[in-house]
Amino acid sequence: MAAADIARQVGEGCRTVPLAGHVGFDSLPDQLVNKSVSQGFCFNILCVGETGLGKSTLMDTLFNTKFEGEPATHTQPGVQLRSNTYDLQESNVGLKLTIVSTVGFGDQINKEDSYKPIVEFIDAQFEAYLQEELKIRRVLHTYHDSRIHACLYFIAPTGHSLKSLDLVTMKKLDSKVNIIPIIAKSDAISKSELTKFKIKITSELVSNGVQIYQFPTDDESVAEINGTMNAHLPFAVIGSTEELKIGNKMMKARQYPWGTVQVENEAHCDFVKLREMLIRVNMEDLREQTHTRHYELYRRCKLEEMGFKDTDPDSKPFSLQETYEAKRNEFLGELQKKEEEMRQMFVQRVKEKEAELKEAEKELHEKFDRLKKLHQDEKKKLEDKKKSLDDEVNAFKQRKTAAELLQTQGSQAGGSQTLKRDKEKKNFF
Repeated sequence: MAAADIARQVGEGCRTVPLAGHVGFDSLPDQLVNKSVSQGFCFNILCVGETGLGKSTLMDTLFNTKFEGEPATHTQPGVQLRSNTYDLQESNVGLKLTIVSTVGFGDQINKEDSYKPIVEFIDAQFEAYLQEELKIRRVLHTYHDSRIHACLYFIAPTGHSLKSLDLVTMKKLDSKVNIIPIIAKSDAISKSELTKFKIKITSELVSNGVQIYQFPTDDESVAEINGTMNAHLPFAVIGSTEELKIGNKMMKARQYPWGTVQVENEAHCDFVKLREMLIRVNMEDLREQTHTRHYELYRRCKLEEMGFKDTDPDSKPFSLQETYEAKRNEFLGELQKKEEEMRQMFVQRVKEKEAELKEAEKELHEKFDRLKKLHQDEKKKLEDKKKSLDDEVNAFKQRKTAAELLQTQGSQAGGSQTLKRDKEKKNFF
């Protein structure tokens, strides 16, 4: 019997039995809380929005501190993601907070691919976690989880409608991250315009099929407040780290010539609502949704690309080991097939090379024979020419010898005639 079948039978055979007395496992929640507090928590926020919408100021206001960071300019050639991690402590609870901002988002003339660096960054964090999860020796309890838990999408307070860049980007991100849309610098438009703007944004998101994060209502303890806050989305917020004296209290506010806007006054903006929903009520749900929904979707797609699956073609359960063995056998079969193809290709190339070499050898032999014949012909011509020259030399020598003989005979005949004349002269006298 397979291990999966045994485990399924054990689960189906579970029954409830009463306890005769106190055992002590009711302290498990306290143990879990103590362990979680000692280990600390992590929370990662992605701030997406155009330059100048007050992303950094809002983060400072949300966490009541001043985070380090340089102000972004409008001269970036492309979208860059800047990540900063901070260790925060409140009472005895530690929080490792990572804030990722999109520098240069919306500043380019061509904004067609502005969302791609953001999608690639989110996928890179999922991939890093998946690689850590697939290791033989895993250290997930000490691993710094960099997956994005919440995406605050900053919308410019135009009062008209969403920009096409906003719709495209949110549509690309809604299956990868929990999107919470917020209207930045909401004090730039009037209350009536703000109400209409919220309705317009909600309508456009629904009509374009953009899935934003909905605060959970399945838990009775937070169902009422979360249900109410879902109706207030997108939140219209204002950020400020400047404190002004209003009445007898120092409050975060923005001073204008026409009056003062209080950040934590719910009649002025939705900052308090955002802080309650993001940090004080639903932070753990955002972390859970990231792991159980978005990461699981990425993990399933990646494993399916790698060939892993839960069921066989007959829709029967398929264990990971069986999947691994099947994939391994498939890989070995493909490897053997490629090896055979390479061997045949090698043999074919060797044969082709041998044929080429034989053809080249044949050509060389033919060339050698031609050169040999040519050499013999030239040699014969030279020998004939030499013989002809030798004949001419011999004939010349014979002519020369005959000429010298004639000259000698002539000189002798001339001498005898001279002696005869001399003798005749002497006899005369």
